[in-house]
Amino acid sequence: MTDLKNKTVLVTGSSQGLGKKIAQEFSGKGANVIINYNSNRNKAEQLVQEINSRGGSAISVLADVSQKDQVEELVARSIQEFGKIDIVINNAGIMTTKLLKDFSEEEFDRHFAINVRSVFLVMKIVSERMENYGRIINISSSTTRMMMPTYSIYSATKAAVEQMTRVFAKEIGAKGITVNSVLPGPLITELFLEGKSRELIERIAGLAVLNRIGEVDDIIPLVLFLAGKESQWITGQNIGINGGMA
Repeated sequence: MTDLKNKTVLVTGSSQGLGKKIAQEFSGKGANVIINYNSNRNKAEQLVQEINSRGGSAISVLADVSQKDQVEELVARSIQEFGKIDIVINNAGIMTTKLLKDFSEEEFDRHFAINVRSVFLVMKIVSERMENYGRIINISSSTTRMMMPTYSIYSATKAAVEQMTRVFAKEIGAKGITVNSVLPGPLITELFLEGKSRELIERIAGLAVLNRIGEVDDIIPLVLFLAGKESQWITGQNIGINGGMA
């Protein structure tokens, strides 16, 4: 069982959805947790109160992780509060689904800023200040292994994250820091459900061998494993977790 007592974890985009569940679970394993948010202040503060009321230790920090100065402040605040950063989960992201020809240049740039530049900035800045033998876990998507219409831009951003993961793992390996990415299939979250009809959701569920949409709880065991000492020999990997969808 993964023991994260006295570890400090920074989770970007963690006021709701998968990021929120990761924060809750890591706290339950004894970790100090930094809840990063960009717009959902109330949800972030409610999560902090929930964790602290259960005997955990958490703070919330407002930061647009696509902006360098805000990432620097996020990292500095985290270290000021807890003295170190051991684990980073790059979870912040957005997803718009429509045909490539219908994307505007502004929408394209926004997707790459939030989904790719944020991961670049966080890895770049935190790597100089995080503890040796730390863990960086990037949340990608199993859509990078598929050819799903309307997912071209989103999957392109996640493919970029996966390649950065592979290369950065080699660049930082001398410090004992592992870098991996997790590729969930569709999950029952606000991000996935937004704008989708029941018929479309059922059709997507049918693509999985296990014939259902994933739950956030399905992803947590893999993230916890990659954060623990048991995964010390795993780095530079992009690991699918999608019920056999891809």
